[in-house]
This record gives sequence, C-alpha cells and structure tokens, in this order.
Amino acid sequence: MAEAPKNKPIKRHKAIQPLSREHHQGLLLCWKIGKGFEKGIEPERMKTYLEWFWENHLKLHFEIEERYVFPVLGEDHTLIKQALEEHEHLEYLFQAKEDISENLKMIRRDLESHIRFEERVLFNQIQKEASEEDYRKLQEHHDQEISCGVWHDEFWI
Repeated sequence: MAEAPKNKPIKRHKAIQPLSREHHQGLLLCWKIGKGFEKGIEPERMKTYLEWFWENHLKLHFEIEERYVFPVLGEDHTLIKQALEEHEHLEYLFQAKEDISENLKMIRRDLESHIRFEERVLFNQIQKEASEEDYRKLQEHHDQEISCGVWHDEFWI
C-alpha cells in the first residue's frame, strides 16, 4: 500500500480536520512518554496521566472514528479491520495494570504507528470514498476537536 509523501501536508476535508488535530495530541502524548523516560520519571506517575488522557480524550476519539468515520469503508474493509484491531490493542495497553514501564513503551510505539497509519493511509482512503452525507454526519456529531483540559502534573517539562 502506497503512503502519502511524508513531507507534504495532506489536505483534509473540513469534517475530518478535528480528528487530525486530535491525532496531533496523540503524537504529543507519545513525545511526553519519551520525555518522561528521558527524565527518569516513575512509570506509575506517567501511567496516571495516560489513564486520564484515555478517559478524557482518546476513548471518545476512538468512538467517534468507529461510529462515524469507519462505516464509510465498511467493517469488512481491510483498512478498517486493521484500525479496529489497533484500537482494541491500544485500549488494552492503556487499561493494563501490570508491566507498566513496558506498556508505556508499547503505547508510545504503537499509538504513534497507529496515528501515522490513519493519517497517511486510512483517512486518505476515507476521503476518496466518503459522500457529502458521510461528512455531514461526522460534522453533526464532531465539529470541533475534543478538549481534555489541563493536566496538573506536567512531568515532561
């Protein structure tokens, strides 16, 4: 499967732009995990932040994609199957209570990979096949990015 060029910005339909901006927040989360490890932050402290991020941001983001974006291609489409498997895997990692340090490393790696896949491959295919009605439904249910507020313990600074 061909990927979009990495240095060229991808033009997103207005209805998908909030999801792409949320993806940026997910990439920032990956960066924060890396900074936490660089600074020697206790994994439990980072895990507390990740649990908050999951509940206040990522969980709803996944639900919106699954309810309003993925149906454009249908549940039997290879790309949708991959995205759903990755959502399930990431949810498991965010909720896991054991091997915290290893889970954080896997979240960092797998979430970044998942976001890159959605942005470079899946969303491009969605945009090729989506109807104006599909975009209207998405905008009706998600017209601005999810704001998860401010976290009190900025361990990454």
